[in-house]
Amino acid sequence: MLKAVLESEERIMHFQVLGKLMGHLAQEKAWPGYACGLGKEEYEALEAVIQSQIHRNGWFTVKEIRRSLNAWSVELTSENLKAWTSKYPIDSQSPKKIGLIMAGNIPLVGFHDLLSTLLCGHIALVKTSSNDDQLIRSFIKVLIMQDERWNEMIHWQDGPMKGHVAVIATGSNNTSRYFEQYFANVPHIIRKNRTAVAILDGTETEEEMASLAEDIFAYFGLGCRNVTKLYLPMDFDLDRFFKAIFPYNRIAEHNKYANNYDYHKALYLLNEDDLLENGFLLLKEDRSLHSPVACMFFERYADEGTLRKELETVKEQIQCIVSKKDVPFGEAQKPGLTDYADGEDTMNFLCGL
Repeated sequence: MLKAVLESEERIMHFQVLGKLMGHLAQEKAWPGYACGLGKEEYEALEAVIQSQIHRNGWFTVKEIRRSLNAWSVELTSENLKAWTSKYPIDSQSPKKIGLIMAGNIPLVGFHDLLSTLLCGHIALVKTSSNDDQLIRSFIKVLIMQDERWNEMIHWQDGPMKGHVAVIATGSNNTSRYFEQYFANVPHIIRKNRTAVAILDGTETEEEMASLAEDIFAYFGLGCRNVTKLYLPMDFDLDRFFKAIFPYNRIAEHNKYANNYDYHKALYLLNEDDLLENGFLLLKEDRSLHSPVACMFFERYADEGTLRKELETVKEQIQCIVSKKDVPFGEAQKPGLTDYADGEDTMNFLCGL
């Protein structure tokens, strides 16, 4: 049986160092010294990559990239990584080539799949999205700077995926049909469009309402864990919602977001749809789960038990539910290592190959 190039303890140690580096960059700190794993010039070059992404992808502002880096720095600690991987037989794996096809909707969105693959000792064949190719590559270079043996475990795929024995692919509902057909003969995880919904019961505190606003506006609402649909009690006062989200009003200064707001407002007005708006978010009563960027759909409910039974019938479209009983308010875009996308245990999949 072939062994992984790096021992599991080494892999965990290197990702722990990477996590600390991400934390420094998330907090916009000056070069903290060689302990971060980089020299000063290398550290500043990585900061320059962060600063330059807005010119490649208009949604990747420095603020949102730092948001992602901060979330990862919290997870990539030795304690967290050891607790997570201890549940899986990562030391008994023979390396296999795993194709990873990544999305690019939010910064570093494919990092969890890469992390899982590498910690299991497999070889990652990585096909990045054109919307998010530099960030992933830049942070993998940091791993390679720590130990050149990572070069043997990570290979970039610029053309069609080849040589894989299994695939993890993330895309839209349309591309998923192509993936299902193309990778039908190998073990695979194929992810489609999902979203998050929030269930309010009317007893939420001002702090919880403010946290819900972050679940909505983080990454401009582009993530599969962003809340795009609200379920409200019959007597819920919408002024409470508008008050809670007001601190995010400057989001309308972002051109791409503002363009979405203007486009959908014009469309809804032409259709003579009932609409509430505050200059940066369009609130529309609609049964659909997926609202467009700069919009929020809502429904009122009379009985929560009945509502949850209805949501169970569309659970394959829902990434998570935010409420007092489910994912806490403000935590939707802060998933832990075990919060697997689509509820499918990636580590178990990789260890079972």
